[in-house]
Formats: sequence, C-alpha cells, structure tokens
Amino acid sequence: MNSSLLLIYVFSVVALIVTPGPVVALIITTSLQSGSRSALLTAAGTNLASLILVLVAVLILSGSFSVSPGLLSAISVVGCLFILYLAVQGLRYPPGPGVQTRRARSGVGRGFLVGISNPKDIIFFVAFFPQFIHVADSFSASVAWLTGLWVLIDFAVLAGYIALARQAFALKYRAAINRVACLVLLAVALMGIVHSGRLLLG
Repeated sequence: MNSSLLLIYVFSVVALIVTPGPVVALIITTSLQSGSRSALLTAAGTNLASLILVLVAVLILSGSFSVSPGLLSAISVVGCLFILYLAVQGLRYPPGPGVQTRRARSGVGRGFLVGISNPKDIIFFVAFFPQFIHVADSFSASVAWLTGLWVLIDFAVLAGYIALARQAFALKYRAAINRVACLVLLAVALMGIVHSGRLLLG
C-alpha cells in the first residue's frame, strides 16, 4: 500500500468536494427547501452517479472501453441544462419558514442527474483518478480503495453541508443562502453550456 499517494488522494478528494460547485449548491438548496431527509437522498443520488463515473474510468484504464470527448461534452450540456432548470426553479420558488416542497420525492433522481453531468467529477474520474491507480499492489485493490474512500468522503462532506444548512443561522437567512446557492448553480450551468457547446461545435 502506497500510504503517501493514498493520503494525497484523500486531500485531493476533500478539496474537490468541499469546493462549492453544482453538487454542493444543490445539496444546500435541497436542505433549505425540502429538509435533511431529501438532501440526504440527493447526496445518495450524487454518490450513485460518482460510482458510475468510477466504473467508466476503470473501464477506460483497463482498456475495455473508450469514451469520445464529444460524448462527454454532450452529457455535460444535457446536465448543465438540467442544472439551469434547477437554478431557475430555486430562484422562482424560494423556501419559506417550515416549507417542505414536493420536490423532496425526487431527491435521488435530481442528485444523480447533477452528479453524472458535474464537470468537476467527470474531469476528476476520467483524468485525475488514474493518477492514483497504483495506491495498492493490484489494480482491483486500488480501485476498491479509491472508490470506497471517495464514497465515504463524499457522503461525509455533503452530510456536513446538510447539517450546516439546518442550523438556526442558516434557517434564519435561508432565502438569502438559497439565492446564493441557486446563483452558483446558474453560473455553473451557463459556463458549462458555453464550454461544452464549444467543444461539441468543434
């Protein structure tokens, strides 16, 4: 086991997940709008998406699969359009005191769609993830370690954001926090559409 490489991987994953992006913004808005349960379901959806991206990265590394940049760009555009929709909905229907919206029922699905199209995660798993594939003596052991640590860290960090969003201070200013999170979603969506659109158009 390459402990130093594994430690670098852990710090990299924490930095990636803690950095505000579409997943963090979605988790915060869901927690404010629909409560902790829906936010945890949304986090589970983003985790599921991460596992699929891990699988794609592993298949690429093993030589069993190849993904064209055009396909990745197309997936990113579709995802960014969905993120744009979520941002607009969040700005149109801000949370009020004690409000639990109907969107709570679709937490896993929303989390999955945002996670599977998250530019940060796509770049990490397809480009950055392979740099750490030698943390263990065998390919399968390395994949197990990297995947397991990702899931644990991802869920722990997102659970921390959910807990923070349910604190008295956050609830008092939920409308303002929700607006900022939705604006982050909006900015990520627009930048992603422009960037991925340029790649698609060549």
